[in-house]
Amino acid sequence: MKLLIINGPNLNLLGKREPHIYGNLDFDTYLEQLQALFPETVIEYFQSNHEGAMIDKLQEANGQYTGIILNAASLTHTSVGLADALAAIDTPVLEVHISNPQAREEFRHHSYISAKAKGIISGLGLFGYEAGVRFFLKGK
Repeated sequence: MKLLIINGPNLNLLGKREPHIYGNLDFDTYLEQLQALFPETVIEYFQSNHEGAMIDKLQEANGQYTGIILNAASLTHTSVGLADALAAIDTPVLEVHISNPQAREEFRHHSYISAKAKGIISGLGLFGYEAGVRFFLKGK
């Protein structure tokens, strides 16, 4: 099985940015732990602070992976372009959020990508990515 994790804006700052919300662990360290949990699964990773780069990656990834775990971060709430990219690909996508957007500012309550995602995992911290991998391993 081959999965792709795509993280959006500012998630390169995990472990440094607002640790009371996002925790103290940087994503590269977490990714090593995640890969160790699932040694039979290829987990590739892409992070960008740029909407167009994320759209390009989604289009490029189509048909190359069993699934995509997408944390679009703030672009979740603003990007029609990402929603359109999800609608244009066949590879199933899970929307993941480290925090619970519904428990935060009102502008975070709307997601442009949820309607195009296979499912949503939010508020579980970094465990949400592990839950996403487990979902795809079950063949859903």
